[in-house]
Amino acid sequence: MSAPVPQDIVLHQASNQLELVYADGQRHRVSVELMRVCSPSAEVQGHGPGQQTLQTGKRDVRIVGLAPVGQYALQPTFSDGHDSGLFTWALLYDLAVNADRHWARYEQALAAAGKSRDAAMPVKPTPGAGACG
Repeated sequence: MSAPVPQDIVLHQASNQLELVYADGQRHRVSVELMRVCSPSAEVQGHGPGQQTLQTGKRDVRIVGLAPVGQYALQPTFSDGHDSGLFTWALLYDLAVNADRHWARYEQALAAAGKSRDAAMPVKPTPGAGACG
């Protein structure tokens, strides 16, 4: 998916959202919780189909660090210690403009697993159906 490159990125602490500002005037926000549960990292997505780990207990996670990766991505550090996901411009754009679809998929995965957004993550998560994709 081709996506525009943001000209500015603003982390809004009060609303816990990352705002992406584009040269054509578009502004999109993505919640930090959605970023965390849809992290492209192997820890979340696994190394192949069916290896995703459903993320729970991330409602209050924050971004505590944000580093650029070349000209193509951001690498956030989340308050729960997760820092291995590289969020490309295309992924961030997709998460922002298709947030409703990603939230619906996440909520379906939670319901199928009998879990809630606020359930604590098990110490050793069990791989299963992923929420984002």
